[in-house]
Amino acid sequence: MDDHNEGMTAEELLARMRQAPVLAGPLPGFDPERADDTPGPLFARWLAHALGTGVPEPHVMTLSTADAEARPSARVLMLRGVDIEECGFVFASDAGSRKGRELTANPYAALSWYWPLHGRQIRMAGRVAVLDGDAARRDFLGRGEASRISGFTGRMSEPLAGPDEYETERRRAAGLVAADPQAVPEGHTVYVLRADEAEFFQGDSRGFHVRLRYVREEGAGWTRGLLWP
Repeated sequence: MDDHNEGMTAEELLARMRQAPVLAGPLPGFDPERADDTPGPLFARWLAHALGTGVPEPHVMTLSTADAEARPSARVLMLRGVDIEECGFVFASDAGSRKGRELTANPYAALSWYWPLHGRQIRMAGRVAVLDGDAARRDFLGRGEASRISGFTGRMSEPLAGPDEYETERRRAAGLVAADPQAVPEGHTVYVLRADEAEFFQGDSRGFHVRLRYVREEGAGWTRGLLWP
């Protein structure tokens, strides 16, 4: 902990939180009347704008899952691809990780992005499917060496005894990758979330936030409408 913050009370922390700027701007505008009929193209435009205007790591997102007893969990991971037309979002993990086990038990999830520089949030929710082994192989082998070594290091989400155990496993993984650069971990899995609900939030420094929600109706395409902020 920073020495400056040692001994801070809950009340002092709350006061600092209230003083922190939120949606300070300048923020981009958003006219929901001119939005696309489907959410995929709008997501692509917002992401491209974020990538082009210096938003830090805009392709990083929060994945929220729930187990068979509906107990939720969330974590941050990287967006690996987008199907603009079908509103599909690709990500990868180990099938034996907590998120992998939860998606096996309950194949529904939500994704969310928050870009403070633009005051924008995006939420996608829907069913998650597993892509084939070729997709998993292409995803893994397309990564840098350090990422591939990490993929072979230890057992994701399992208890770790300490840094010594980690370094031992990392050295073993580095040797494996060096000996066989085409190796892919057995559990490496690529998933796609095909959204049936999408929401775009544009913050406003005056509090006039805009929330536009899309809902995919079975056999009838997408409908859209505004929500109270």
